[in-house]
Amino acid sequence: MTIKPDLNAEIPAELGNVHFVGIGGSGMSGIARLFLGDGHRVTGSDVRDSDNIAALRALGAEIAIGHDAANLRDDVDTVVVTGALWQDNPEYRLALQRGLPVLHRSQALAALIGGRRLVSVAGAHGKTTSTGMIITGLLALGADPSFVNGGVIEELGTSAASGDGELFVVEADESDGSFLLYDTSVALITNVDPDHLDHYGSLEAFEQAFVDFADHARELVVISSDDAGAKHVTARLSHGRIMTFGEAADATVRVHSVETDGPVSFTIAHEGAEYRATLRIPGRHNAINAAGAFAVLVGLGFDPAASLEGIARFAGTGRRFELHGTVGGVSVYDDYAHHPTEVAAALSAARTVVGDGRIIAVHQPHLYSRTRLFAKEFAEVLERYADETVVLDVYGAREDPEPGVSGALVSERFADPSHVAYVPDWQEAADHTARIARPGDFVITLGCGDVYRIVPQLLGSLERERG
Repeated sequence: MTIKPDLNAEIPAELGNVHFVGIGGSGMSGIARLFLGDGHRVTGSDVRDSDNIAALRALGAEIAIGHDAANLRDDVDTVVVTGALWQDNPEYRLALQRGLPVLHRSQALAALIGGRRLVSVAGAHGKTTSTGMIITGLLALGADPSFVNGGVIEELGTSAASGDGELFVVEADESDGSFLLYDTSVALITNVDPDHLDHYGSLEAFEQAFVDFADHARELVVISSDDAGAKHVTARLSHGRIMTFGEAADATVRVHSVETDGPVSFTIAHEGAEYRATLRIPGRHNAINAAGAFAVLVGLGFDPAASLEGIARFAGTGRRFELHGTVGGVSVYDDYAHHPTEVAAALSAARTVVGDGRIIAVHQPHLYSRTRLFAKEFAEVLERYADETVVLDVYGAREDPEPGVSGALVSERFADPSHVAYVPDWQEAADHTARIARPGDFVITLGCGDVYRIVPQLLGSLERERG
């Protein structure tokens, strides 16, 4: 069983020397970076080395590979964990035995935020991109925000930084309810598509968490006008200041005239004026994400035209339609999409730029519960938007295996089995992908687990097949 941190626990006034268990993750590494910048001694551990860990070591963090009680030094004052850790983790257990404060990563971040004006971005999809757009826009406008994002912002080369301004922007995690911990000033809700029902237990409880998150925002709620779940939430809000965004005719910030041939172009209508923009990234969904970021910046009091111009500078984040290489005319991308709606958005964006080539999806299902609940939906979107699909086995993350739940649960639901292959062995999957790929094709790995680690194998197989 994974750790269920007490989000009501008191956060110590002084955290001292901080030890991060699972420091290499995108969220944890960003928070650790801010603690280093704040003058704390930072130690940590993770199961494998990574670029995030190398960057933290360069900043002075002391990090061990592998979880071991010996990693928890005698001078550690506070331990920070994620909900993805198991309760038998030796560092976690030793911290409890010593009586050390054990904080969920959201509690550690709350301690860093202090009393600054917080913009929190939540939603089942689009959080990382929307957060990156807000940060990019603020920097272009001359603001100097602090921020923690769930992915590296391409033009900044980092997912987190401390600024001198009053604003603090965070990607707020709704998966375990920890987004309710923050003292939010401006809440952006990208959508309320059903997910994380393993934590919430019901759709009603999932939507109620978003109602609570929005109603507790001090200044402003920005929420989708189009998403069905978001509309349910909006109808239940008692907040005094709400801005909606999307393609709905009555949206406060309305998107129209969207062109998706290459980088997406669109027009935003707001308070009787219209503003045209072309982003540096593809996909209709990113025009909608930009509208949400625009609503936040305008809601904060910034000039509309300058805000949209700043947002348009955003060049993407790591693991969001990220190109890793091209071999023999076959391009290999990686994307974090791990829900049917996200997979549809990622693949439809790829369709706008692939030209005459085909799309080959390499899908790693994430979580046994999600695979069981959405196997049919995953099969439908993969079959609709990809020309060929390779399905790997499930990345269980925080969950124990479930009998009968594997990647085959997705592949078996394709209407036409000739366009899908369930290949649990990664090298065999890479070799199969290379055999079916043709010049002009896009290969796209999909999932929020460790599927990005297959990219070197894909490129190697393509070299052998086509090099």
